[in-house]
Amino acid sequence: MSFRQMLARSRLIAMPGVYDSLSALLAERAGFEGLFLSGSALSYTLLARPDIGLVTLTEVTATLERIRDRVSIPVLVDADSGFGNALNVARTVRVLERAGAAAIQIEDQVNHKSPGNLTARPLISKSEMVGKIKAALDARHSSETLISARSDAPFTETFDQALDRARAYAEAGADIIFVEGLAELTHLQRLTAEFAGRKPLLHNLLDGGKSPVQTSGELAALGYSIVLFPGTAVQSATSAMEKTLQTLKTEGHTKSLRAGMHDAKSLNALIGTPDFLAAAQNYDEHNFKS
Repeated sequence: MSFRQMLARSRLIAMPGVYDSLSALLAERAGFEGLFLSGSALSYTLLARPDIGLVTLTEVTATLERIRDRVSIPVLVDADSGFGNALNVARTVRVLERAGAAAIQIEDQVNHKSPGNLTARPLISKSEMVGKIKAALDARHSSETLISARSDAPFTETFDQALDRARAYAEAGADIIFVEGLAELTHLQRLTAEFAGRKPLLHNLLDGGKSPVQTSGELAALGYSIVLFPGTAVQSATSAMEKTLQTLKTEGHTKSLRAGMHDAKSLNALIGTPDFLAAAQNYDEHNFKS
């Protein structure tokens, strides 16, 4: 089932943020129907740097290819501002679509973007973003590859201006509309009233964020189609690694933590090592008859 077909079921799709093959595999095993290749999580894990546009298209593509080699569920890819102007956006869409993206998200921040925890976010003009959306739509090979248009306008402009941008992006042909930074329930309600039955709406749920809703159920009741949890996995993994390494340094062992850790056998079972070893036997030269 394509991502477009999944959205047509009018059921909320929860997509956790992933950043490598292992996090993607864990999310798929947990039963999620789709994944979000998070730009912030990728910047944190690949570079140990803030999400300010340092990750390149090449790095995003390589990560996506590895994820698609390991999981079968749809992946929505965070392409930031599209890595440049409208022509860059077109190339970005072609490259990510070939690498297996089910959907590609483009935002209206300037190229030298601000990290997610900062409120001031300089934006490109509405008309420039419309041009980027049109370039993305023209560049995709298949209409099954969806284009998600994200606006960070609420951080810089009024809600009415943000809504005006969302209307323009929808009219330009964006398949999914995402207005980031909505801090009032009435704003979410006005957005859903505006686009109900017209365009799927996406919302971010950040752990510890300022969203007026905090659960998937609340978003489903409002009429949203997609909810992202972009930082949950990387925040949890970072906390666990930090605690484990501090304990190891202090105590010289991890005995107090082992009940909550995979041992070598369970970790290898998780990633499918027994299946790979069994498959290797089929290609062992001693198993072939002349």
